[in-house]
Amino acid sequence: MDLILDQYLNYLRVEARLSSRTVESYARDIACYLDETFPRRGGDVSSLEREDIIIHLAHLKEKGLSSISLRRHLSSIKSFHRFLLREGLVEADPAAYIESPRTGRKLPGVLQEHQVEALLAQPDTGEPLGLRDAAMLELMYAAGLRVSELVGLKEADVNLEAGYLIAYGKGKKERVVPVGERALDILKTYLSSSRPVMAGEKRSPYLFLSRRGGPMTRNNFWNRVKLYARLARLGEVTPHMLRHSFASHLLNGGADLRSVQQMLGHADISTTQIYTHLMDKLLREQYDKFHPRAR
Repeated sequence: MDLILDQYLNYLRVEARLSSRTVESYARDIACYLDETFPRRGGDVSSLEREDIIIHLAHLKEKGLSSISLRRHLSSIKSFHRFLLREGLVEADPAAYIESPRTGRKLPGVLQEHQVEALLAQPDTGEPLGLRDAAMLELMYAAGLRVSELVGLKEADVNLEAGYLIAYGKGKKERVVPVGERALDILKTYLSSSRPVMAGEKRSPYLFLSRRGGPMTRNNFWNRVKLYARLARLGEVTPHMLRHSFASHLLNGGADLRSVQQMLGHADISTTQIYTHLMDKLLREQYDKFHPRAR
């Protein structure tokens, strides 16, 4: 079984081109699934049945897993059984007709435009780290990047003259995203004055560097965002909220849904449509608050 599992994980890395983080998540899910079901079936993967999967998911639910986590877990199991069938290791796919647990679509947290302005104004651009942080915040909001995309950017991925960058999203899929003048201006200043100070003798290809000259990490940036949100008195703010705000503010300004989908790198437009639901919710709140006959 270890050999089959290794082959499956290698398939995810090489053929499916999933990120190492996603592969690790699939590996944990499948290991959990097999640890419970494999012994019960005498160590024979071809004997696993639909009932085994349903019982496994029921046990996970009893342990307190949310519907979202159960959906992800079932997705891993479905992928594993499709691989077994494709490789001719089994004759049937017991997961084929199992429906995913339903979940309510949670609306993303979004900052209002004045809140974004307050957050972006916090870094002290008179010192190298503050200038770097200002450039990161501006670029994340300007291009709607995920945190992993932002910290993974290399100098070669940004075209300062043409005003665009190349982002590498989930599954290493690349997309071209335009960047506004304000973000470009502060990025140019960072590259000319701040980045050389942090790079020192090192020659890192990454765009954003830590104080020691290494690439910025997700956790490092997350902590910087929390610091500036606290200084701006905005309460709980996550880096991803800047991406959500990017999408919401574009749609609110009249951008079409397909363009926003392309800039965000969403494979399915239904994922982008959640922002239209968010706009409906905000409009309702504004109406109830300000219309004299709303109540």
